[in-house]
Amino acid sequence: MSKATQLIHSIPVDPLTGAISVPIYQTSTFVQEAPGKNKGFDYARSGNPTRSALENIIAELEQGSTGLAFASGLAAIDAVVKLLKSGDEILAVDDIYGGAFRLFTHIYEKFGIKVNYVDTTQVVHVVDALTPNTKLIWLETPTNPSLKISDIHAIAQAAKVYNKEILVCVDNTFASPALQTPILHGADIVVHSATKYLGGHSDLIAGLVITKTKELGEQIKFIQNASGAILSPHDSWLVIRGIETLHLRVAEHCRNAALVAAFLDGHPEVAQVFYPGLPQHQNHEIARRQQSGFGGIVSFSLHNDTEEAAKNVVCSTQLFKLAESLGGVKSLVCHPATMTHKSIPAEKRHAAGVSDSLIRLSVGLEDARDLIADLEHALQHAKTRTHKALQAV
Repeated sequence: MSKATQLIHSIPVDPLTGAISVPIYQTSTFVQEAPGKNKGFDYARSGNPTRSALENIIAELEQGSTGLAFASGLAAIDAVVKLLKSGDEILAVDDIYGGAFRLFTHIYEKFGIKVNYVDTTQVVHVVDALTPNTKLIWLETPTNPSLKISDIHAIAQAAKVYNKEILVCVDNTFASPALQTPILHGADIVVHSATKYLGGHSDLIAGLVITKTKELGEQIKFIQNASGAILSPHDSWLVIRGIETLHLRVAEHCRNAALVAAFLDGHPEVAQVFYPGLPQHQNHEIARRQQSGFGGIVSFSLHNDTEEAAKNVVCSTQLFKLAESLGGVKSLVCHPATMTHKSIPAEKRHAAGVSDSLIRLSVGLEDARDLIADLEHALQHAKTRTHKALQAV
């Protein structure tokens, strides 16, 4: 079966009633026939039928053994890091999501877990940074927000040669399982902010973890139950509802993003466009080999490489709404340096390629012609504002 057909039919029909939509089991506990004898569920923190349906669906989509659903993407990341102990090291991509950086640096480093940030687009950099204490390699591919691509297979292979106990975790939020299945490329763990493309409608917060092996899944399951950051039945149902149209939405996101990227690439106010689908992207060939599409996120920097210039642009769009998050049907624009990545020190942001003028677009499902016209207006309006400001000086 095709991925689209597999996706739709991985969502079960309710065996009790025949309901074609997964029921929402809005309950905190389950009646037991006798102490310890139940119908598979005893307390909703430990398991819920709606959440279990989502967990099984995402495990199948990601070609993994086990799926676990959490209250947020950061809760999912937190559960993975809890596999480690004091003295262990994480080797993480340098262009990392600001929330993950905050969690790693300000929470887990206090407990003795060291984090080394590396440009993972070059496998040699990863190999050179491995130490006997490296226990987890943390990849985002594509990265947020500069859309770097890492070769999952090559990194996983190199890691296992160095130490077969090293876990490779891939944040697959930007690509989604519609475009990329990291476990098939050698990853041990996949995480998602299901808030984004999997939910797809900007109406929920959710996180997912998928493991390659059942043993690793049991470890994450224990952490999920012990820590309690579970996804509610209603939000689980919302993610399932979003997954039903994932392939249709992602295909259109990709189509629109490619058109927007091509427009920006030729614009006189734009210094550089970051989109894996452009042939000049430094990792274009890896993306073409590793993904079945290039995604719906486009980032770009301005010739006027200042925070003020970027703010003039993001505050001048009409269709692109100024907001954090991504992956919804409505287009969003954000300024990472002052929004999503504000928690990362400026010198680290700049070193990872996140300039002060970098703007990130989550290209939605509107007509691409309207989105391009909106960006053209915003860029020209920002140029005029900047020119007037210089004249005033």
